[in-house]
Amino acid sequence: MIYAPERTSTVAAHLRAASLAVVLLSACLMPGPAHANSALEKARDLMEASQFEDARKLMLPLARSGNADAEELIGVMYALGLGVEKDDRRAFEWYLRASLKGHPGAQSGIGWYYEVGRGLPAPDKVRAHMWYTLSSIGGDVDAPDSLASIEQRMTREEINQSLELVADYKPWLYPFR
Repeated sequence: MIYAPERTSTVAAHLRAASLAVVLLSACLMPGPAHANSALEKARDLMEASQFEDARKLMLPLARSGNADAEELIGVMYALGLGVEKDDRRAFEWYLRASLKGHPGAQSGIGWYYEVGRGLPAPDKVRAHMWYTLSSIGGDVDAPDSLASIEQRMTREEINQSLELVADYKPWLYPFR
């Protein structure tokens, strides 16, 4: 074979163009946020129609890939026994996954589990208060009421302990608030 630099650069250019085309096509075919949103909406519709097992099948891949909304909804399913055996421990874990991604509804759920001690060794008012506070920062409309309620049963020292934890979590979960 005769070395021809201009031919080599032309072949290389074609290979780069072909590679770029494959990457772009793959990106178009891969499920992205729009696909996740439509699957999540379909799962919510199925839940409203009491088709919980089908909804869970749609949500599991989303939840396992880190979608906080899907994680929170699976937590709801385990908390209420919708299409699955009621399981407070598993509900708590699904809520926790979503909570650590800044999902305010899941944070309220975690707060409630800590408040009543369901699925946990014992209630923990300090952590309940912390999660309700974070949920309130995140915009959950029910969180302020939950905070007011639990604060009536807490000492100033317990509230201060909670606020110290909030100060640790807030910059990570809500860096712009």
